[in-house]
Amino acid sequence: MSADVHTSADYIKHHLQNLTYGKLPAGYERADGQTLQADTWTIAHSSQEAKDMGFWAVNVDTLGFSIVLGALFLFFFAKAARTATAGIPAGLQNFVEWIVEFVDSSVRGSFSGRNPLIAPLALTIFIWIFLMNLMDLVPIDWLPGLASALGVPYLKIVPTTDPNATFGMAIAVFFLVLYYSIKMKGVGGFVGELTLQPFGKWGMPANLLLEGVNLIAKPVSLALRLFGNMYAGEMIFILIAIMFAGGAVLFLTGGVLQWAWAVFHILIITLQAFIFMTLTIVYMDMAHQEHH
Repeated sequence: MSADVHTSADYIKHHLQNLTYGKLPAGYERADGQTLQADTWTIAHSSQEAKDMGFWAVNVDTLGFSIVLGALFLFFFAKAARTATAGIPAGLQNFVEWIVEFVDSSVRGSFSGRNPLIAPLALTIFIWIFLMNLMDLVPIDWLPGLASALGVPYLKIVPTTDPNATFGMAIAVFFLVLYYSIKMKGVGGFVGELTLQPFGKWGMPANLLLEGVNLIAKPVSLALRLFGNMYAGEMIFILIAIMFAGGAVLFLTGGVLQWAWAVFHILIITLQAFIFMTLTIVYMDMAHQEHH
């Protein structure tokens, strides 16, 4: 794959490294021995360079694949809407209607309020995360190998194995929860919910601690659950891929294991998208409920 990959450990590190773009300071000595004469925005050529780029560095592969998959989702669903007919649905329209009905039933079962945003939000979350997870079924050396041949040092094709992506989505949901909590209950009601429950006014410090932790745990649990499951799945695919270089027996064993894990992983990628969607609906439902 790359000139820098010589051992199994190098292979694993290479596949877990994002294509990162950021700024390196003047005087920085790069991995190839070059010393920068001025502050330079560039692609990181090692994990240390990516780390030294700091907070404002961007994982180009995560951002790129997320945008492309989101655009594909919008394109196919818009196409299905434009070509929809009143008769018996078939093909793309049948698939889209089935997905919409599935998400709609999930919303009706978990959301007790009235908000026209919830169903589209749930649909977007489910399909977008599913598509990002689905990239995990693409053989791990295909796209990174093509990128390496074109001179691109790293390429991670599964956005949900990057905590920046999962936390970004979770924080967006968290802001919506805060917005609707304040909108539906008012600032006083929201503050009262944090300070007066469950022990009443005499237990304000304990109430604030418990409710504060519960509130912050929502985006953290959303992000880490999705990231952890997808990262572990990607790691297993990488470990299986290493077996292909171990001789005929390990090659055949690796082929069987890869097929079996891919079949099982279809359930995982779907389940993780469903869990993220369902928890989002539940959290939004909690934000719409008023406590007296």
